[in-house]
Amino acid sequence: MRSNSNRFSACLLTLFAVVSSLATADDGKSFRAGTAIADITPQLGLPIVGNWDSPPAEKINDPLHVRCLVLDDGETKIGFAICDNVGIPREVFDTARKMIAAKATVPPENILMAATHTHSGVSARNTRDVDGQSVLDNYQTLVARRIAEGIDAAHMNLQPATIGWGGVDEPSELHNRRWYVNDPELLRNPFGGVDKVRMNPPAGSSSLVKPAGPIDPEVSFISVQTKAGKPLALLANYSLHYVGGVPKGDVSADYFGAFAEKIAKHLGVEDNGDSFVGILTNGTSGDVNNIDFENKSPSRKPYEKINLVAELVASRVAQKHASITFHDWVPLAAASEDLTLNMRKPDADMTRYFEELVAKPETEKPYNQHERTYADRVKTLAAGPDTSTILLQALRIGDLGITAIPFEVFTEMGLDIKKRTPLPDTFTIELANGSYGYLPTPAQHELGGYETWMGTNKVQLDASDRITEVLLRLLGSL
Repeated sequence: MRSNSNRFSACLLTLFAVVSSLATADDGKSFRAGTAIADITPQLGLPIVGNWDSPPAEKINDPLHVRCLVLDDGETKIGFAICDNVGIPREVFDTARKMIAAKATVPPENILMAATHTHSGVSARNTRDVDGQSVLDNYQTLVARRIAEGIDAAHMNLQPATIGWGGVDEPSELHNRRWYVNDPELLRNPFGGVDKVRMNPPAGSSSLVKPAGPIDPEVSFISVQTKAGKPLALLANYSLHYVGGVPKGDVSADYFGAFAEKIAKHLGVEDNGDSFVGILTNGTSGDVNNIDFENKSPSRKPYEKINLVAELVASRVAQKHASITFHDWVPLAAASEDLTLNMRKPDADMTRYFEELVAKPETEKPYNQHERTYADRVKTLAAGPDTSTILLQALRIGDLGITAIPFEVFTEMGLDIKKRTPLPDTFTIELANGSYGYLPTPAQHELGGYETWMGTNKVQLDASDRITEVLLRLLGSL
């Protein structure tokens, strides 16, 4: 870690933990941890989201889960609930928090809830109207309930534990996906203009000039063991969007789920009902993916690349894991704050442009293949609320800080937080406590590209700066 830097019709809850017990150190301080896994695998037929089309789910390749970890230092409890989904709205997480509050176990404001950003799960964004009120749909309700049940189970399974953390670099699987290119055709945008950079240009193209942003090679991780040294949990963080290579219609947790299985094997956890839970969270990867744009990648079988990347990341973590220090007790803390941001709105010229565009015959060759999609997105923004209130959160584990941002965050923002954090070590989990689209920095907005387009990005252009300042203040308060 850099310095400064869910089957069954009812979807059974799967618990992995040892019988709860209490232990108190001679100095009166105790540290406990508990884990649980809840199944959120959807029924077939629901739309898979993450790409331009949304095919129905036809096959469950591997189940989807909420992976939960609760920590307790004797005075403060914090928790993690990491969900296999592309992005989950705040309303779902808030519903889960209300369910958790009713149990009076872990303070709901101290729980970091996030989506991994698998592009092979079904949507958790489809609210429905009942008597004029917007309510959660069946799958959203399932996810909220499983989060609450998972946290409750993890809390019931608290046992004496030790904790350590570390980080290791693995840059080979990371590529910034925004490129300067010298082919104007590649730079056309849905708004009738020309960008300065292109997302996902053709790999191996002679038009490539240079990437428009950095990568963050660090795999940060937290490891929790029983007092006897038996692994209980490992939560890692890597700034890689997702891997893919999943057949159309398949449901999969992507490499996030594969990592959870592989890290268990690397740490010597036997598949016999042990309490261990492996978790991989998404770092600041809004502009970073697994495509080597400078070279044409070899053809691979479905899921092959997922397993290769998961194995590599897990093996690197396991190597570093052997040298980290475990602590019998560390202080825990949590802080959160709501931040209201302005929503982007089309001006008169943009409104007129799209009105004229949609009036044209659909058979007419488009300026940009996605222009009608963005006509709809911009119209939705125009008719929507003027502001949106997001939840920002910071956690402290010893001298480690963790920040939570409800967007797909550009890597340079994560690096900036690592550089400016008041704590010795810090990493960021994206798509946490909500899902509001992409979050480019102001400098990246100047370059254009998919992630900056109105409708992909929805909030004011300096939102990343405002969010960073709040998070740094929250870290300082811890």
